Amino acid sequence: MRDAVMLLDRDPQVVGMACRPVEFVWEEGGRVVTHAPDLAVALADGTMHLVDCLGRGGASGRLAGRARVVEACAREVGWEHRFAAAADPVVTANVRWLSGYRHPRCSVGISPTRLRRAFPAPTALGAGALRLGDPIATLPAVYHQLWHGLLSMDWARPLNEETLVTARPAGRRRGAEQ
Repeated sequence: MRDAVMLLDRDPQVVGMACRPVEFVWEEGGRVVTHAPDLAVALADGTMHLVDCLGRGGASGRLAGRARVVEACAREVGWEHRFAAAADPVVTANVRWLSGYRHPRCSVGISPTRLRRAFPAPTALGAGALRLGDPIATLPAVYHQLWHGLLSMDWARPLNEETLVTARPAGRRRGAEQ
């Protein structure tokens, strides 16, 4: 669930999230059954999704049965239910690392214009950070803008000094590469 939350946190369409906000209770075969989806996610378009996070093994028969009931209930109120599959381990590692650079304090001193100039075309992360100055001082700003989408990379490749990074044109939002 932690990995799903990190990936959703980076998604520009997600405007709100809550952990286990509702519990469904029903009777089935003479016994009471309960299920609380892992997450509720509000999207910018106004839709609400209830999300069950799956591990590497996928959905068990028990979870799949409960999900059918939750899906029917969600549909009745105009929501959707979905499963979040286990994320690719490389993408997860990249997101986990860069999530530590979300805070605005990480971008202090380097303007978006300077960052765009350092990465005008696919440029190795280390070389671009060096163009900006001392990499110890500039890498936090580079990581911050990778997280926020001013800079882009191939998230399916391990992040290192050779990772190719490119600046997005001014005004263009991230989201397509996820």
